[in-house]
Amino acid sequence: MKQISLRVILILTTIIILAIVCSAREYTLGETYEQALKTSEKIEIAKENVYIARQGRDKALSLLIPRLTAYGSYSRFSEDKYTSVGSILIQPDETSSWGVRADQSFSLSARELDALTIAGQSISKSQYDLETAQTDFLLNVGVTFYDVLKARKAVDIANANLGRLTQYHHSVETRFKVGELTKTALLRAEGELSGARADQLRAVNSLQLARAALIRVAGLEPDFQLKEKKQPSSGMCEWTSLRQSAMNDRTDLKSYDMQTRMAEQQVQYTRGAFWPSVGLFAIYNRADQDPMTTTFNDENIYGGVSLTFPFFEGGLRTAEYREAKAKERQARLAYDDLKKSVDIELKASCLELETLQGSLQFLRDQQTFARDNYNAVMKQFENGLATSLDVMDANTLLLTADRDLSRASYNYEIAYLRVKQTSGALLQFISESHSAEQQEPGDPSGGDLRARKPGGKLWQFFCLDAL
Repeated sequence: MKQISLRVILILTTIIILAIVCSAREYTLGETYEQALKTSEKIEIAKENVYIARQGRDKALSLLIPRLTAYGSYSRFSEDKYTSVGSILIQPDETSSWGVRADQSFSLSARELDALTIAGQSISKSQYDLETAQTDFLLNVGVTFYDVLKARKAVDIANANLGRLTQYHHSVETRFKVGELTKTALLRAEGELSGARADQLRAVNSLQLARAALIRVAGLEPDFQLKEKKQPSSGMCEWTSLRQSAMNDRTDLKSYDMQTRMAEQQVQYTRGAFWPSVGLFAIYNRADQDPMTTTFNDENIYGGVSLTFPFFEGGLRTAEYREAKAKERQARLAYDDLKKSVDIELKASCLELETLQGSLQFLRDQQTFARDNYNAVMKQFENGLATSLDVMDANTLLLTADRDLSRASYNYEIAYLRVKQTSGALLQFISESHSAEQQEPGDPSGGDLRARKPGGKLWQFFCLDAL
């Protein structure tokens, strides 16, 4: 009866666990990207910067539009007063006036147009910064995604190692009881088994930490599952074409180049402060009083022009001009420095990819040889032809081979993404990959995300026109 109850409990527990696992959503890398972009605060901050830059352009444009002002006043006196001779009114009983005024001022150097140009360039720079933020964020999501897969594989390797050492410990214990092995062999097996249990616990905790990091970055639910998909083999890096792509397509380079143009325009804007300013105004005024007089003017329209030239301000304009020139030199130096850094980043990522790609086959061979060696040594040990030290060496070799191959496999996936990022092609690559995942047979869009409905598609997050 107890055995039947235990079996029922085990069956129910298995059903519950399977139900929980089946209910968890499984994410591909593209779906993880899409979910991450929906919930990222950093991307929203970058989008707000684009919005702020557009408001700055509106502010610069407002300086080119005349300012209209309406005004009015009403006064009431204690009494009306007249002169003692001639009865001429000198203080009415009440008076009122209102009017409309138009003002427009501009510099003869047209520096207001320079400010408008700078505002437009600021929008372009903010858009490039947004794409750069998207690229860096998605690379981080991809690295975290593969970190979870790497940690999951590490748990599998730790479990396999624990199973092998458990089997080895059972074999040593059995042979010790019949007197074929000494106590030291049993102690060595127990020590190795305890170490394997510690490694397994460490691997499980590392997996939990990696999952927590992905939940934080991508906004996934706690019970998510990941669907692994290998990247296609990329072949050798073509340095010339990748470098040309990086120089043409990397948005951080475009942002720095736009910053240089803005600094040049700022110099021109600052130079315009040495020019005079012209002010134009036009006024329409209406007035009324009680009592009225024959000479009272109740309506007038007039305009005027003013010229302002501050010829001495204590060296303020000169200091501002020199500051603008210094910032221009800084912008050029920063741009040149970034171009040199891009070359190093691209070279490093290409070498890392080629190194991992070349070593993967050797690591696969090493794993195969290590597994065959372990199986052979275990058979020899069971037949008394190998010592416990031989078994430990064979198991250590197999464990190292499994770990090295796992790390190299997932590091290759990360290195592939880094090459795309350093060459400026990551956003396009992600969009095309997600399009291939989402494309269904007979899809009239032909895999083009821009031809699809915008709801829930990854392309909408890369489209700056929608901001």
